[in-house]
Amino acid sequence: MNAIEQKCRNILLKESIDLDSKIDFEVNGTLHTLSFEYIIESFMQASEESQAVFLVALEKALHLKEKGVSQFFENMGQLLLMTHLSNKIEV
Repeated sequence: MNAIEQKCRNILLKESIDLDSKIDFEVNGTLHTLSFEYIIESFMQASEESQAVFLVALEKALHLKEKGVSQFFENMGQLLLMTHLSNKIEV
């Protein structure tokens, strides 16, 4: 686990936000469930610059309290799903 990932986890723990919190997404009638932990781990596979942007965005979402954090993870989850699904599209 790198330092940025650890900071993200520590932020959530400090704010008493469970890493196992999950968000459900329905895509074409199929339900996809992503946990906050999975979303963090997925984004930590990106470049160091992208990881830093993720951390800054998470910190800004905290200023909006729990609703901001939930919305942040919902948006990041949607981005992951869109990226995953677009990689499966054959042109």
